[in-house]
Amino acid sequence: MPEVMQERLTDIGPPHYDKFLPPIVKENYGKWRYHEVIKPGVMVHVSETGKKLFTVRAASPRLISIEKIRNYADLADKYCDGYLRFTSRHNVEFLLTKEENIDPLIKDLRVLGHPVGGIQNSISSIVHTQGWIHCHSAATDASGIVKSVMDELVGYFETMVLPGKLRIALACCLNMCGAVHCSDIAILGIHRRPPKIDHENLHKTCEIPSVSASCPTAAIRPATVGGKPSVEVIEERCMFCANCYTVCPSMKLNDPLNDGVSIWVGGKVSNARHEPMFSKLAIPFLPNNPPRWPEVTDAVKGLVELWAKNARKYERMGEWINRIGWPKFFQMAGIEFQKEHIDDFKHAGLTYKRSTHLTF
Repeated sequence: MPEVMQERLTDIGPPHYDKFLPPIVKENYGKWRYHEVIKPGVMVHVSETGKKLFTVRAASPRLISIEKIRNYADLADKYCDGYLRFTSRHNVEFLLTKEENIDPLIKDLRVLGHPVGGIQNSISSIVHTQGWIHCHSAATDASGIVKSVMDELVGYFETMVLPGKLRIALACCLNMCGAVHCSDIAILGIHRRPPKIDHENLHKTCEIPSVSASCPTAAIRPATVGGKPSVEVIEERCMFCANCYTVCPSMKLNDPLNDGVSIWVGGKVSNARHEPMFSKLAIPFLPNNPPRWPEVTDAVKGLVELWAKNARKYERMGEWINRIGWPKFFQMAGIEFQKEHIDDFKHAGLTYKRSTHLTF
């Protein structure tokens, strides 16, 4: 390759990750022997060279201001040579090489209002979507519910008293930008009515073939209404996903009266002890009741404490439910079985069931 091409800068793809690694990680790459948890929210990685890297994990909201980022940066400069990272569940982790900086860092974080924890047998920060702040198809809020739920459960974030890991997720509609398909407890916003079609303006604002093609259940088809080209919705096929609203603003799905929240349980990504599992429906509907969503908060807290009281050590929510059986779980949780619990979705089959486990 010509030298001039080797020096050429492009904007194709992200920078290589090793540009951002702390020096201690670069120097010990591939040499880490083990890691252990020192106390809630703090762990250490030990290299075969004897070097130690300490991690302090603090809770962080998903949506943060410039001022908050500057606060994090100031703490990183003060205690860990400017190195920090964010986890996939919105925790902020400070990477330290000096053990004596751990407690002062934790003290400063708590002054800022950020509890430290979320490691090992605890609740991690709730991964969530945009909610009413940004998303056009949201059936519920995200940040508001997450704040309300974690205000009740923060004690399980700061300690390691739970039987095992507990991962909670929230998606504000079933398009699911969050991890609700694979979390121990999932909070999912749901629409319950088909889109309201603005027949007067649809042909002006939308491409009708694109609107029809956007529907995953083929519930939308072209139609002429009032002498104007439009679409019609076969309501029994509609699963209220808002895909059509995404491509066509004349098919509004938001409904303040009928939109709400469902609760799902039993999912996980981990391959430990049991293959990964999808979440399954527990509570079909709870109302949107801002600003504190008491019904949702009470339901999630009840499920957490029920699992914590009855699960074996290291047993995840779904593993516990599978051990006792779903009928027993419904009975213990006080959940009434309803028609929505019947899993009649036939299109996926076993297509999504993929694991390194060998099952016979």
